[in-house]
Amino acid sequence: MKKSRLPRIKISEDTTLYVEQIAIGGFAPLDGFMNKEDYESVLKRKRLADGQVWTIPINLAVKRSVAARYTKGDRVALVDSSGSEMAQMDIEDLYPHKRRHAAEAIYGTRSMRHPGVKHLHQLADVMVGGKVKMLRAPFSQWPRYKLKPSQTRRMFAERGWRRIAAFHTRNAPHRAHEYLQRTALEVVDGLLIHPFVGRRKDGDFSSEIVIKGYKALIKNYYPKDKVILACLEIPMTFAGPREAAFHAIIRRNYGCTHFIVGRDHAGVGGFYDKYAAHRIFDELPDIGITPLKLQGPFYCRRCSRVVTESSCGHGDKERVQISGTIIRNMVKQNKMPPVEIMRPEVSRVILKYS
Repeated sequence: MKKSRLPRIKISEDTTLYVEQIAIGGFAPLDGFMNKEDYESVLKRKRLADGQVWTIPINLAVKRSVAARYTKGDRVALVDSSGSEMAQMDIEDLYPHKRRHAAEAIYGTRSMRHPGVKHLHQLADVMVGGKVKMLRAPFSQWPRYKLKPSQTRRMFAERGWRRIAAFHTRNAPHRAHEYLQRTALEVVDGLLIHPFVGRRKDGDFSSEIVIKGYKALIKNYYPKDKVILACLEIPMTFAGPREAAFHAIIRRNYGCTHFIVGRDHAGVGGFYDKYAAHRIFDELPDIGITPLKLQGPFYCRRCSRVVTESSCGHGDKERVQISGTIIRNMVKQNKMPPVEIMRPEVSRVILKYS
């Protein structure tokens, strides 16, 4: 591709992923980075200025020294870490990045113990808004699984699926998540398992382990004509309920009609009530996708199966908790997770690639 003579703004890896989602329709109705009016509206109302539901700001942050070179109406080239031009942007707005205000609105806290707040404070001082045109998609390690919204919609149509549930995860598949997915499959035509493969929290399983784990689960336990595995390459913000709604909006754009919301979706470090992500959807009835609000599953020794509080009356002494944290701690000690919390085929994959 011929190099343009436009002034250049270097962008982070996270920002290249935002550019891609804007370009392919994953972030519809956005056609660029937010101007101040949309940004403030999202922080205050969880909606764009025109009233459409949107819960997470999508911004391009630059240093003051960079912002000082430009004014509204300028066209710039967006270049990645290698210096390669990947997109062009027409600047429509420049406005200050108010970190404390944004942290409180997005995360409900200003604590630097929150990884999202910490990342927010690392961003530059000025936000640049404007429409974006992608020239080249960023490199991905997972091209086979990184489907566009147009591709998933076509696949759903080819399979005759009219009711499609999406499942978002950053974890390798355990029995609690399997329970949520199977519950959804009882009421929809098909399931899109859509793990994210962007910037992760320290200690998380690698994207390779998550994808290989799901391949093992689907191969050994799920009906082949009812499940599609793809990946979503965006960074996590750990914004709890706001991010749960954001994930639902993205899956709506990918053609899904339902979105599975479990316990503490996109939560971190005990910052959110375990079912806060359920309640946010009550504020957003026009979000355009139906949330499947499900209780947190656990294994009951008396019931001899994975259940929830809605279907099991036994007390805590009979419960075996299931979580990614518990499994990661076992794997660190090279221990095989018990069959009550993870399928052995998945456990073997995790131990092999950890």
